[in-house]
Amino acid sequence: MPRALERVRGDAAPASLRWRLWERYHRDARLILVTSLVAGAAISLWWIDFNLYLEATGLSPAEIGLVATLANVAGAFIPFPASAVSDRVGRRAVFAAALFAGLVALGVLVAAGSALPLIVLAAMLWSAANNAFGVVVPPFLTERSEPAHRNELFALQSAIQNITNVVAAVLGGVVAVVVAGWLGIDQGGRGIYLIILVIMAALLVAGLASVRFLADDRPGSVAGQRLRRVGEPAAFPRDPRRRRARLGIVIRDRRRFARLVIPGFLISIGAGQVIPFLNLFVKQKFGLDLAELNAVFALTSLGTAAAILLQPRLARRFGQVASVVIVQAASIPFLSVLGFSPILWTVVAAMAVRSSLMNAGNPIANAFAMGLVEPAERATLSAATSVLWQLGWVVGGLWYTGLQATLGFDAGYTVNFVTIIALYSVATVLYWVWFRAHDRHWLAGVGTAR
Repeated sequence: MPRALERVRGDAAPASLRWRLWERYHRDARLILVTSLVAGAAISLWWIDFNLYLEATGLSPAEIGLVATLANVAGAFIPFPASAVSDRVGRRAVFAAALFAGLVALGVLVAAGSALPLIVLAAMLWSAANNAFGVVVPPFLTERSEPAHRNELFALQSAIQNITNVVAAVLGGVVAVVVAGWLGIDQGGRGIYLIILVIMAALLVAGLASVRFLADDRPGSVAGQRLRRVGEPAAFPRDPRRRRARLGIVIRDRRRFARLVIPGFLISIGAGQVIPFLNLFVKQKFGLDLAELNAVFALTSLGTAAAILLQPRLARRFGQVASVVIVQAASIPFLSVLGFSPILWTVVAAMAVRSSLMNAGNPIANAFAMGLVEPAERATLSAATSVLWQLGWVVGGLWYTGLQATLGFDAGYTVNFVTIIALYSVATVLYWVWFRAHDRHWLAGVGTAR
C-alpha cells in the first residue's frame, strides 16, 4: 500500500490523494479495472438471471442443475491451458479471446431456444470463457503492482466487480422490464431474458474495446524488459526450470501449494450446492418477480463492495490471514438465517451480510497467495485455484441435483445448508492453522514500510 495512505489510517483519504494513488497504479492495471467494470456487469447478469432464463424455457430443476454441473466441468478444464497460453502469448490475448468466446456463447444461447444440448454447449462455453479471463487477472495485477499496495489494488478490482453487480442487477432488471413493456413481451416468459442477453453482449463488446488498449505483453515483445514504476519482474521472467514444466505447471513447494488451495476447494464444494441456485431458492420460497429478485442481488453486491474496500484496513491492523479468517468466520451464522428463516427481509439481510463477509476476504487472500509463491508459480496457482473451484462446484452441483431429485425442494435445501455451514467452518479453521504465522512477518514488514 502507498505510504501516503498508510499515514492516514482511520481517516478517508482526500480526493486529491486518492487520485494520486490511482495514478500510481500501472496503466495496464487501471485498464483491466475498467474491463472488470463492463465485462463484470455481463458476468453478474448471467449469474443472476441465467437459471431463471432456463426455468422460463421450461427446464426442470434437475435439468438446470445438470446444465450448471456440465458448465462447471467445462470451466475446470480451462484454467491450466489458459495460464500456460498466457505465459506464451501474453495475458492480453487471453483476455480478448475470453471476451470473444463469451459473445459466441450468448449467440449460441439465443439460437438454442429450448434445445437442451445447445443450452449446455452455450453454458459450457460461457463458463470456459469466464474462467479463462478470471485465471489471468491475479498474475496480471501482481505483475503490475508493488507489494506495498497490492492489497488495495486487488480489493479495488474486486469491489469494482461487486459495484458493477449492483448497477447491472438493478438496471438490467429495470431496462429489461421497460423494454419488454414497450414491445409487448410477457414479463414472465423467455422474451424478457433475451433482452438481458442483448445487454450482456453490448457489455462484452465494451470489454473487448478496453482490452484493445492494453500494452502488448507477448514474451517476444517484453523479453529483457521490466515494467516501469513497479517493483515486480517483467510478466515473463526467464527461468530455465519453466522449460521443464509440463503444460505450463510450475510448483516449487508442493506442501505450501496444497495448503493454499485446499481451503478454497472445501469452500467451493459448499458454495457449489447453494450459491448458483440462490435465485431459484429465493424466487420459489418467496415468489419474487424479475425486478424484485434483481434488486435483492443488487443489495447483496453493494454490501460486498463496501466490505471489500474496508478489508485492506482490517488486514493492516490484524494481518492478511487473520483478516480473512475474521470475515469468513463471521459470515457462517448468517448462512443459518439464509437457509432456515421464513421471513423475507431476514433472508435478504442474511444474503447481504453473508456475501459481504465471505467475499470481502477474497482479494486479500489472493494477494497473500500471489505474494507467497514465486513469480513463476503465480499463473499455476491461479489456475489451480480456479480448477479446484470449478471442481468443487461440480461436486456441489451434483449433490444439489441429487437432493432435489430425491428429497424435493425443502428437505433438499435443508441438507444443502447444513453441508455448506460445515464445509465453510472446516476451511476457515484450516486456513488459520496453516498460515497464521505469516501475519507476524507481514505486519512487521508493513510497520517498516511506514
